[in-house]
Amino acid sequence: MDTTSRLIMLLEVVEQGSFSKAAELRNIDRSVISKQISKLEEDLGVRLLNRTTRSFSLTAAGAEMVKKAAELRMLLQDTVQMAENYHQEPRGLLRITAANYIGKHYLMPVINDFQKRFPQVNVELRLDDRVVDIISEGFDIAFRIGEPRDSSLVARKLARIRMLILATPKFIDIYGEPKTMDDLAELPAAVYTNSHIRFESISYIDSNGEPKEQVINPVFRSNDGETLLAKVLSHTAYFTTPAFFFSKHIDANNLVPMLTDVHLPDFSAMYAVYPHRDLPVRTRLFLDAVRHYLGDDIPIWEQNIPGLDTMYRPK
Repeated sequence: MDTTSRLIMLLEVVEQGSFSKAAELRNIDRSVISKQISKLEEDLGVRLLNRTTRSFSLTAAGAEMVKKAAELRMLLQDTVQMAENYHQEPRGLLRITAANYIGKHYLMPVINDFQKRFPQVNVELRLDDRVVDIISEGFDIAFRIGEPRDSSLVARKLARIRMLILATPKFIDIYGEPKTMDDLAELPAAVYTNSHIRFESISYIDSNGEPKEQVINPVFRSNDGETLLAKVLSHTAYFTTPAFFFSKHIDANNLVPMLTDVHLPDFSAMYAVYPHRDLPVRTRLFLDAVRHYLGDDIPIWEQNIPGLDTMYRPK
């Protein structure tokens, strides 16, 4: 391993916060990372890290080397990208990360078609509901719900996401159809939850245009869309959901919207996130394919919901 590779390994250790996590990222043993950092210090003739049994800290020299390593990694990525853009036919590895439901239901159809068109492109899809650091973990593009907070990344809005209140007809027969938002407080609700999101209420806009919150009664929580769907289809809970979750199941026999005269603000939007504006050919073509699949004006998940244009909007 040369000095350049060791410098980038040092950068990964700092970004990940530990030798173990950096080793896991590369799928190698922790001892390999430790030995290579020691070799880097030996070659440079300066200590880069102050180590203890449980942690490490950067020396002044180490901090400078990490800055240079970040610049070096960016230069190497730009060089490879420049070379790839000379290929007329996209090729190589395309690394994508996305939330589980988005990846399974909205990216996989695109990936399958894309690889039929461009068989020289290999795809790695990481499904993870956590926000992945796409630079340190080496991903080409991420698909996320909500605008990214990291201003150093490029974020492109792909499609809006509206909110719905859904239940089965049998649920309504059993519990009664709510007439006002206050009625929802007494009804059993299924809600999406993960380490970052925990729904305890529903946001809406009242008749005066003021934002309000309606407390709900979550009897079931899950971080998996299919599991939430199964719960709601059991007729034992309703669900306040982003439109992309259950749109294919909205009809008179499965799921029906409730309280459609209430103004619900949009949940958020889906974004494509990537490190640089000048994308490699394979990444740019894949992004174009995703945009086409999702729909230019009306998102694909709204196209399956009859009459949505008149629902959950100001009168």
